[in-house]
Amino acid sequence: MNDTIVAISTACGQGAISIVRLTGDDAVEIVNKAFRGKNLNKVPTHTINYGKIIDNGEVVDEVMVSILRAPKTYTKEDVVEINCHGGAYVTQKVLEVMLKNGARMAEPGEFTKRAFINGRIDLTQAEAVMDMIDAKTKESLKMANMALRGDVFNLIDKLRAKLLNCIAKIEVNIDYPEYEDEEQITQNSLKPILIEVKDELKKLIEKSEISQIIKDGVNTVIIGKPNVGKSSLLNGILREKKAIVTNIAGTTRDTVEGRVNLGGIVLNLVDTAGIRETSDVVEKIGVEKSLDAIEKADLVMLVFDNSQELTKEDLLLLEKTKDKNRVIIVNKSDLEKKLNLENLGDYILMSALNENDICILEEKIKEMYKIGNISEIDATYISNSRQIGKLHEAMNSINDALEGVYSGQVVDMINIDISMAWKALGDIVGANASDSLINELFSKFCLGK
Repeated sequence: MNDTIVAISTACGQGAISIVRLTGDDAVEIVNKAFRGKNLNKVPTHTINYGKIIDNGEVVDEVMVSILRAPKTYTKEDVVEINCHGGAYVTQKVLEVMLKNGARMAEPGEFTKRAFINGRIDLTQAEAVMDMIDAKTKESLKMANMALRGDVFNLIDKLRAKLLNCIAKIEVNIDYPEYEDEEQITQNSLKPILIEVKDELKKLIEKSEISQIIKDGVNTVIIGKPNVGKSSLLNGILREKKAIVTNIAGTTRDTVEGRVNLGGIVLNLVDTAGIRETSDVVEKIGVEKSLDAIEKADLVMLVFDNSQELTKEDLLLLEKTKDKNRVIIVNKSDLEKKLNLENLGDYILMSALNENDICILEEKIKEMYKIGNISEIDATYISNSRQIGKLHEAMNSINDALEGVYSGQVVDMINIDISMAWKALGDIVGANASDSLINELFSKFCLGK
């Protein structure tokens, strides 16, 4: 952590501007070696300075250099950002000059990793950085922003404080029994505190399901026999001609994907090959991929043709999707009815070519996923899978502690479970983070962040 690292912080490709970022004790001096302009070692902090990057006496690029001195920087180290022209070659050349002058190529996420290790942010804020970059909707961006400003940390910290207060009092009772003035902790005095913490954890875990949907979207597969209108349905929802549509059965032979923002939740849509028995080798592969897509889907749109009677393939799909979140769609409502609707249960009769019908379908999905109150998002919506896993660990330990209270266990045994819950919550904010965990988490970040 004592060396100086460098990376390109902007996206690869051609653009107006690229940023080459450095952080570390020698960041300013490394850039100054190649900078023709003011002496960067003497300019005030948090200033932008015009000049040129020079290599072997030749001008590489005309640049603006931002000087940010520790500790008021992203990493709490000296940070320098070189704003150069956005061509791929010139940006790479500026990077090469910095490497030649003594910087080391940064690992993925190493800038944010240093911010965490140097105490500028906790682990929830570090993970929120990537959530912000990955945000696909206004709602997922809002969750990332709340975590980034420390709301999730404060929430978890309050829960930990309640448990730590119990742990401290129990240990004082055990280690110093002669202190008669100290409050004596009993099963009865622990019970309301543990119930309160359990209730708060329960609310967090319940909200985590919708939080993850907001963040990651709903993996949605459109399933049905050939020529029931699956591709038309995909095109209708996306409001574009994404999939090829013909009246020839088996037109779609592979999955076709699209994405739509549905009132703050993203549907990751997959149109699949029609499911039927076939001797066509290519179509058969498509059918197998369709069946596999059902297993991986969060939501199944099962499509039937209003103008055709139910077949064994239809019945197979009804059975195969009965335990999945699904919407049954009877398409081609404008054609003569031949389908027996009594065997389908709850369904939507519609035409994939009708805009109003598409809107009705979307409202049905919103209702399924309780999108109505999505604007009320606050810090209790935790969407990070690792953090949710730790919430479950803490809940299990609190349940064990309460079981000990109800069964009359001695308080020092109950304290073991309370301590485990406190530790699990600490893992969320990085209080007990191991080097291997830190390295694994930050390896998932993009280079230069």
